[in-house]
Amino acid sequence: MTSSLDIFDGFYKDKTVLVTGHTGFKGSWLCIWLLEMGAEVIGLALDPYSERDNFVLSGLTSKMTDIRGDIRDKELVKKVMSDYQPEIVFHLAAQPLVRLSYEIPAETYEVNVMGTINVLEGIRESEKSKVGVMITTDKCYENKEQIWGYRENEPMGGYDPYSSSKGAAEIAISSWRRSFFNPEDYEKHGKSIASARAGNVIGGGDWAKDRIIPDCIRALQDDSSIVIRSPKAIRPWQHVLEPLSGYLLLAHKMWEEPKKYCEGWNFGPESESIADVWKVAGLVVDKYGKGELKDVSNPNDLHEAKLLMLDISKARYELGWNPKLNIDKTIELTVDWYLKENNNDIHRVCVEQICKFIES
Repeated sequence: MTSSLDIFDGFYKDKTVLVTGHTGFKGSWLCIWLLEMGAEVIGLALDPYSERDNFVLSGLTSKMTDIRGDIRDKELVKKVMSDYQPEIVFHLAAQPLVRLSYEIPAETYEVNVMGTINVLEGIRESEKSKVGVMITTDKCYENKEQIWGYRENEPMGGYDPYSSSKGAAEIAISSWRRSFFNPEDYEKHGKSIASARAGNVIGGGDWAKDRIIPDCIRALQDDSSIVIRSPKAIRPWQHVLEPLSGYLLLAHKMWEEPKKYCEGWNFGPESESIADVWKVAGLVVDKYGKGELKDVSNPNDLHEAKLLMLDISKARYELGWNPKLNIDKTIELTVDWYLKENNNDIHRVCVEQICKFIES
C-alpha cells in the first residue's frame, strides 16, 4: 500500500470493493486509488471505449478482478455480488453522454435506470454488502437555468434522455432506500445507500465522443482547429480526483455512521471553476502550447443545458469535504496526462497525480 495516497487511515485496506463501470474514465481512476490503498477491487463493466483509455494504458486488468459484462444483465449482477460479496459498492456504470442519448434513448434508460436497480437488488441480496454509493450526475436536477447552484433536495428532472434517465435513477435510489434500506430499520438490513452527483468531470484518459477535453486533445494531436459547438455553455468543471475523493470519503462516513449519511450528495467545484466551454478550451490550448478555437455553434443543434451549477454546502459542512483544485490547476493536470500518454508509465503518472492532488 502506498501510504501517501491513503487519506482514510487504512480504512480501505483489505476491504472488498466492487466498482461498476471500472473500465470507464472515472471508474479507472477510482480503481487505481483504491488499489493503492490496499483494497481488493472487483470490476464489472463493458469493454473500454478505446485502446487509449486510462484503464488500458494503466494496465488495470492485471491488477484487479476484471469482469466484463452488462449491468442490464440482472443475473450477472446478482452472480458477481454473490461470488465476491463486496463490502462496499461504487456504482459508476452508465450511458453517460447527452448527445448519444438522443440516438439511443431507450438503451440510455435501460442502462441508467434498470442497471442501477439491478445493482441495488444485488446489494439487497448480498450478505456482506454494507455500503452502496450510487453515482448519478449534476444533470439529474430539473434544470431551470438558474444562476445559483442546485441543492440536494431540489426536484429531479431532465430535458434530454440522459439527464432525465439520471433523474429517474435518483428517484429509484430514493425509493429503494425508503422501501428496503430504510435507516430506521438498519438493524434488520444492515445496509447504507447514498447517491452522489458530480459536475463536469475532466482528467487524463478520457476519449469519449462529444466531450470537450477529448475533442480538444484529438484536434491538437491532428493539428486541426478545436471545434466548439456550445461556446457559451457554463459548467462546473472539476478534475476527476475531486468527486472521487468525495465518493471515498462518503463511503467511509457511511460505514462508520450508516444511518446518518445515506442521502444524496453534491460534489462540485468552487464558484471560480464554473466557466464557459470557450474558456476551458482556451486554457487547454495554453497548457498544451499550441492550437486554435473555432466557434461552430448552431441554434438548431440538439438541446443541451446552457447553465448548470451545484451547491456543495452540504458536503462541505456535513462531510468536511472541500474541492482542492482551481480551474487552472485542473486543466494543467488534465493536459499533463495527455502530454505524457505516449512516453510514460501511465499507471505511475496517475499515482503521481493522485499524490499531487492530495498534497494540494
